[in-house]
Amino acid sequence: MTSAYSDGSDPHPPVGGSLVFLLLSLPVGIAGFVSVVTLATLGLATVIVWAGLPVLALLILGARVAARLERVRVHGLLSVYVATPYRPIPAAGLRARWRARLADAATWRDLAYFVLLFPIGIAEFVVVVTLWSAGIGLAALPVYFQSLPPDAHVFGYFSPGTFVETLPWAALGVLVIAVSIAATRSMGILHARYARAVLGPGRRARLLAEKHDPTPLSTVA
Repeated sequence: MTSAYSDGSDPHPPVGGSLVFLLLSLPVGIAGFVSVVTLATLGLATVIVWAGLPVLALLILGARVAARLERVRVHGLLSVYVATPYRPIPAAGLRARWRARLADAATWRDLAYFVLLFPIGIAEFVVVVTLWSAGIGLAALPVYFQSLPPDAHVFGYFSPGTFVETLPWAALGVLVIAVSIAATRSMGILHARYARAVLGPGRRARLLAEKHDPTPLSTVA
């Protein structure tokens, strides 16, 4: 059953958006990982003298803001909607508001997302850059082979001497580009599902939403 917590659709991100998203995941992952680890370490190390409490509060609030921006990034580049998973915050009472934030599993999933985005971003960046650079480099070889140094070699053993000799390599480059397109779209789909699973509502929230509001999102204005 589909609820307003999810549009119920399978991700179908565009290739261009997926490419930009996957390339940006590395710097976003680095920034997120460094911020979480630094603030958590500093806050926990100084919490005994109370100085760490504002640092930990900044970590929690910052993670929520960053997660909201990440949902926007997923939606804008991967064309995938990720619902906001947070429980309602009490209108009054500072202690009650913070208790609600800390008791919300979505807060901790936000932190986990940005910690894991670092290794995930590295893998995505390496695969994308390797495939696309190899494909484009080979496909365009007939255009620039004459400007290569005389001792230049393709894959370490072939030195293109004539235009005709570059054509098989260009054909291979077109094939690699086709593989790059498929791989980019597939990684975009996988990351979209990962974002939905971690940054979206948990299983309990989805079950409650389906129980109390069975209206599909597509029918909601």
